[in-house]
Amino acid sequence: MKILITGAAGFIGSTLAIRLLERGDEIIGIDNLNDYYDVNLKKARLARVSAYEKFTDVRVNIEDKAAMDEVFKQHKPERVVHLAAQAGVRYSLENPHAYIDANIQGHLNILEGCRHNNVQHLVYASSSSVYGANTKMPFSIHDNIDHPVSLYAATKKANELMAHTYSHLFQIPTTGLRFFTVYGPWGRPDMSMFLFTKNIIEGKPIDVFNHGKHQRDFTYIDDIVEGVIRTLDNVATPNSKWNGDAPDPATSASPYRIYNIGNNQPTQLMRYIEIIEKCVGKEAIKNYLPLQAGDVPATYADVDDLVRDVGYKPATPIETGVENFVRWYKEFYKV
Repeated sequence: MKILITGAAGFIGSTLAIRLLERGDEIIGIDNLNDYYDVNLKKARLARVSAYEKFTDVRVNIEDKAAMDEVFKQHKPERVVHLAAQAGVRYSLENPHAYIDANIQGHLNILEGCRHNNVQHLVYASSSSVYGANTKMPFSIHDNIDHPVSLYAATKKANELMAHTYSHLFQIPTTGLRFFTVYGPWGRPDMSMFLFTKNIIEGKPIDVFNHGKHQRDFTYIDDIVEGVIRTLDNVATPNSKWNGDAPDPATSASPYRIYNIGNNQPTQLMRYIEIIEKCVGKEAIKNYLPLQAGDVPATYADVDDLVRDVGYKPATPIETGVENFVRWYKEFYKV
């Protein structure tokens, strides 16, 4: 297939692109290589993907409507995986407008591109952050998500609502994927795995928020990518049993679906740090701090629908995933 991937120089996007290229798909990769984090890391990821003959590198901003219209018109992708976004919960407190530009305007441009170019299926990244103030565990896609606690989370919920509108009005099959704390080789430098490993190796303190009482459903990159591919190949369909008297948030009478992709096995932050310490071979200097604004104390994914519909459940043990990341980090940064 010819597949458009936005955020192709990103952590998930580059790993996904390689997997799809290796199975024979043609990939149109969009990225703007912005400087939210180390551009050299993005370039290194992109270099791995660009080694494949069937990869086309397109350098545009997704919020640029004219540029995105031209990409869709020129390349005519059959399917789209929309991963590009302004990421980060904490950064949304400092620079809210970046989230509206990339996550709302950019998402609209993708939806319009799909609408006017007969795209067969749009799969897009949502986030576990949409569960916001919810405390019932594990988080279910069938639960209400009306109480986001960060602007980032609010934009991701908006993405789901916008996708439903286009599925309803134009019968575009859309699938939203709520990712749960993704980690692994080639990961983002603003994520805890990266920050902890770097500081422990360098003998610098690590900030341990919520006094280490956080619980996260850490999900290994290969599990995330497998989940994306399974859902991409399983085109969203209407739920024939959907009823407006008792509306299910995860499905619709339109071709619209939502899934969690998480490890379904939350790990306490202190255990996570212990595993990193063991892999690095050095104890961390810990700076205990309270819960940050916009953060949630725990995440835990209910993945029953993912298992039922696409036959897949993430299963990489945290010990294996951390070991793989630390090994990659040492090799990449020549530690």
